[in-house]
Amino acid sequence: MKLSRRAILAGAFAAPLAARAQSWPVGLIKIVVPFPPGGTVDPIARMAQPSLQQRLGATIIIENKPGASGSLGAAQVAKAAPDGGTWLFVFDTQAVNPALMHLTFDSEKDLDPVLLIGTAPNILATNPSRPYRTLSDIVAAAKDKPAAVSFASIGTGSLGHLSMVLLGKRAGVRWTHVPYRGGGPAMNDAIAGHVDLIIGSAALVTPQVKAGALRGIVQTGTKRLANLPDLPTVVESGYAGFESSAWWGVFAPHGTPKPLIERFSGELAATLREPSIARQLADTLQIDLKLGGPEELRTFFADQMRIWGAVVRENGIKGDT
Repeated sequence: MKLSRRAILAGAFAAPLAARAQSWPVGLIKIVVPFPPGGTVDPIARMAQPSLQQRLGATIIIENKPGASGSLGAAQVAKAAPDGGTWLFVFDTQAVNPALMHLTFDSEKDLDPVLLIGTAPNILATNPSRPYRTLSDIVAAAKDKPAAVSFASIGTGSLGHLSMVLLGKRAGVRWTHVPYRGGGPAMNDAIAGHVDLIIGSAALVTPQVKAGALRGIVQTGTKRLANLPDLPTVVESGYAGFESSAWWGVFAPHGTPKPLIERFSGELAATLREPSIARQLADTLQIDLKLGGPEELRTFFADQMRIWGAVVRENGIKGDT
């Protein structure tokens, strides 16, 4: 039987694990961010980079590999050597992409979980010119005129889009989805009143709600946000068990030795716990830090794939690629 280069590397690395873990890292470490600079994934990697370099005693480079909702960069890491030299920082699209598009890798078999960084809710908001003040108001309007209520999201298959599809099913109503290519264009049209509602990450929507450019309706997390204490959850608005959260995590090529994963995970978690970094993540991105290790991410990721994959399949949602 002919072994692949990847299998040979994995087998070689599996032998003297303790010795290799002690001598690792050697050379450069690459963090692949499968999105453009900006956004939310890239800043986390760049906030962590200086301190993580010191903790690991190695030079870390960040490579932005955008495309196909993060799947191009993920595919690159899935095919990389499992030697501790390549790591993948992901967003919540990682769990939706397998149901939404054809991938060249298996998200569960070809990548090993490393760290669940944290979660953040989405916020549903409206232009202040609209009469809606509660979720009940919006549901009543949608029942009165089916599909007349429009909402903007950052794109087809985004967590905001899928959350509204699921909420519509629970409420027994239909809304009209207006997808945009990113948060900026969606927010511009929401503020201008071209759409009735916008659903987006807390990082995107909170500043506009606090500035009065939008009126917050509900948020999709399990508890109220500290900086928007008057904004109820969907659960408080009458939909028991409803939750959708953006999330950030780290994966490695499958076969990366466990001691290397544990060390990288531990040092990254310690870095993100540093007060200055933790404060930035909370204030600018509204992230609730979890810093759960490989098994916690494995369980969480499988859950997210199950929940949102079902929404995609049951509603015939197709991605852009």
